Amino acid sequence: MTLNQYPADPGGSTGPGLGGTPDFGSSPAQKKAAARAIEEHIEPDTKKAGDVADEETGAAVKAFAAKDGHGWVTSGALKKAHETWGEQVQGLMNRLGSEKAALRNTNTLFQNTDFGVGLGVRKSSSLDGF
Repeated sequence: MTLNQYPADPGGSTGPGLGGTPDFGSSPAQKKAAARAIEEHIEPDTKKAGDVADEETGAAVKAFAAKDGHGWVTSGALKKAHETWGEQVQGLMNRLGSEKAALRNTNTLFQNTDFGVGLGVRKSSSLDGF
């Protein structure tokens, strides 16, 4: 692998100065489609995968635990790993929700920023005194 040259594949992304047109991210329609994909597919599928792992790991923890309280050490370790897994799934779900919201709010953010900059430029015009 060579890291000091451009990729040979011309199908990759080109940035400003690399022969392509400068493109700031994606269009509002692409952002809306990405947010919809997160909401309709990625979030539900991630939740389902987390739930399946949750059920199966819970069953394994119970299987390693003995009825008399003298179960395998594996049961406690698996239970701790299971809790960590649950926290990670929840963190991923929170991140997906944040990314979805950010995709939906980006257009508004840029419009408000442009409006604010326009007002600031207008206020500082030296031509107002003439």
